[in-house]
Amino acid sequence: MRRIAQKTTIRWGVILQEFKEFAVKGNVLDMAVGIIIGAAFTTIVKALVDGIMMPIVGYFLGGVDFTNIFIVLGDGEYASLAAAEEADAAVLKWGVFINAMISFIIVAWILFIIVRNMNKLKKEDVEAAPAEPAGPTQEEPLGEIRDLLAKS
Repeated sequence: MRRIAQKTTIRWGVILQEFKEFAVKGNVLDMAVGIIIGAAFTTIVKALVDGIMMPIVGYFLGGVDFTNIFIVLGDGEYASLAAAEEADAAVLKWGVFINAMISFIIVAWILFIIVRNMNKLKKEDVEAAPAEPAGPTQEEPLGEIRDLLAKS
């Protein structure tokens, strides 16, 4: 019984060591940083879309508030979505869906512009970097050896 416990401990030690090596690798840390920054960036983009873009879209569409577009399933008429939800009525929230679609398109467009500009910056950095001098090809040293042998 003691041998089994020792082997299990050793195996757990190996597994923990492998996990530590995996977790400390650059890719995992880069991914974690990316997720955290992505979450923070999501807050910024959501504020941009909800606070600035959607009111502009609503203004140009005649002041339509999409959130109040809904269909009541069953009996009853309600002046607003909030009133229908307060009465526990079953509703299809078409307006909420339209808002989500418009928000998605705006967010996708903003991200496209950001990624496009980042790719341009990366491309400029690569083009601006001096080219590394090419090392000798295999034929060059062999030709020099041949010439030295021919001289001797």
